[in-house]
Amino acid sequence: QVQLLESGGGLVQAGGSLRLSCAASGRIFSNNNMGWFRQAPGKEREFVAAISWSGSTYYADSVKGRFTISRDNAKNTVYLQMNSLKPEDTAVYYCNAVKTANGMVVAAYDYWGPGTQSTVSS
Repeated sequence: QVQLLESGGGLVQAGGSLRLSCAASGRIFSNNNMGWFRQAPGKEREFVAAISWSGSTYYADSVKGRFTISRDNAKNTVYLQMNSLKPEDTAVYYCNAVKTANGMVVAAYDYWGPGTQSTVSS
């Protein structure tokens, strides 16, 4: 069964922190690179961060140095630690397995979980 369940979002002031979690089914998680995406109101979903099965990481320029992605392979869970948050980080955050296509990191599955809303006030 394919399952993705994000959690940990909330409302914080600019400069604050949030830690997001994503529990994935084994079918999606096992041996796959995993990533986080986000979608702000009126905008398309965009890539945020990715992590390989072995732990190598890759970030969008907009979050580099502020966000940290990690994973626990025993728990089929991927995390996103978000520090120094800015109002422009406000979005619904989603996780998925990832792959590269035409030099870009994209979702490997068409299925998406409900996401978790993160709102940063100025």
